[in-house]
Amino acid sequence: MKHELEILYEDTHIIVCFKPHGLATQSRRAGVADLEHLLLNHIAENQKPPYLAVIHRLDQPVSGILVFAKTPEAARKLNSELTKEGFGKHYLALVDGIPSENEGTLTDYMVKDGRTNTSHICDKNTPNAKVARLSYRVLSTEASRSLLEVTLDTGRHHQIRVQLAHMGCPIVGDTKYNPAEKNVRGWQTIRLCAYRLEFHHPATNKLMTFKMEDRF
Repeated sequence: MKHELEILYEDTHIIVCFKPHGLATQSRRAGVADLEHLLLNHIAENQKPPYLAVIHRLDQPVSGILVFAKTPEAARKLNSELTKEGFGKHYLALVDGIPSENEGTLTDYMVKDGRTNTSHICDKNTPNAKVARLSYRVLSTEASRSLLEVTLDTGRHHQIRVQLAHMGCPIVGDTKYNPAEKNVRGWQTIRLCAYRLEFHHPATNKLMTFKMEDRF
């Protein structure tokens, strides 16, 4: 599958782009295309040697907006903001089921299983358990499905997918955590998109806001 770069913003410090479904942010597998190398090839046209730092990631099946640093100083400042304050990361999720409340906050403890590349909800005393917190708001409902806006407060492995499934509203197309999708064959597009991103520019400190419409 060939992927074309969709750059939303670029200057000498940062590059913001939209990652489509199915493209890895980074990949260790030789011969497998990923967004990092597509961007490095793009930057190399004007900057040699090219520099690119991955600041945050999206799961391969998930689409959405990402920011990368083009200088070590920009990487340092963006990583500092991500660690201390967090970016404003907002998602759209189409789920099976209708939440009992129109909006709410989910706080759970999660643990990752590296052998299966999955995560699950656990007791807080479980070894390596980490707190996971997100807020959601129901935007619309139709039949037995809901469209949610989700805002992350923490960034755990598969967090949105796991917490929404645990709430009883698994994401449509999620073959790992939606019981209705586990026996479906072939590629499924998970209906989860990081549609809005907010952060401060590492050089100017200006609040940068990016939003994608009609890409879900």
